[in-house]
Amino acid sequence: MQTPKILIVDTEAAFYAASLREQAPGAEYLTATSPEAALPLAADAQVILGLAPRLSGELLRAAPRLEWVQALTTGVDNLLAEPTLNGIALTNAGGFHGPQMSELAILMMLSCARDFPQVLENQKAAKWERWKQPLLRGKTVCIVGIGAISETLAGMCNAFGMRVTGVSDGRSAVPGFAAIYTRAALSQAAAEADFLVVLTPYSEKTHHIINAETLNALPPHAYLINLSRGGCVDEAALLAALQQNTIAGAGLDVFATEPLPESSPFWSLPNVIVTPHIGGFSDVYAQQALPIVVARMQEYLRGGVAALSHRLDRS
Repeated sequence: MQTPKILIVDTEAAFYAASLREQAPGAEYLTATSPEAALPLAADAQVILGLAPRLSGELLRAAPRLEWVQALTTGVDNLLAEPTLNGIALTNAGGFHGPQMSELAILMMLSCARDFPQVLENQKAAKWERWKQPLLRGKTVCIVGIGAISETLAGMCNAFGMRVTGVSDGRSAVPGFAAIYTRAALSQAAAEADFLVVLTPYSEKTHHIINAETLNALPPHAYLINLSRGGCVDEAALLAALQQNTIAGAGLDVFATEPLPESSPFWSLPNVIVTPHIGGFSDVYAQQALPIVVARMQEYLRGGVAALSHRLDRS
């Protein structure tokens, strides 16, 4: 059997390659730190590994021998829509994003509640201004979508003394959650929330799950935190709620269009915190993803594409 060539496209490509050579020998590991650098190496690659947004159609079309793509992200929206991958095995990497996603949610809740954007503006102006600092303790956080990340966040919120509720059609009782509502009862759950955190996966069923009805149900002191996908929120309805101050504010890491256009009013609203889709990132991301990559590569080297577990359905 010819030695398969594996192309790793990532700023941490050398780390992945060194680890795979040790833990999954039997393949030739090629490395590139950018899609541009990967193009000349793609022609002979049977496998490409990389963050889904960086695996462009141009790169994939340059790999005629390709039979498997291992995304280093959970979200693979661009790859699911890529016609070049018809008939190509696709797997993703998930289950380890709980700590970083949860920490960003906590950061956003604290920053919104204590108006940290205004603190930073005052610092720039050398302005000494004090106001009451609301606590997270005693507040209710409602998490839309209950999975591994939500359970991690619930544990952190409980440590802050918060009451945690959730919205899910698939779970009725989960440790750490005081109550769980169905999606049909989302507005009822929102009405009781000080913070509404969106973590549900994006799909046709969750498109605009946060809409005008949901936002109108939120108390005027409540904040929306979206760490899922931009399509889960009706941005026009959210913009209206923020501009009319029918909710207190929002922390947004994801948007319907990314990068967020410079013309977007979200950039300049005083009651909005914008982050550039960094929720899943961490300073140890490669170490977090490595066990999944190693396990899949070992499967592939034992039995080819047919042996891969957790293949994504592109139908």
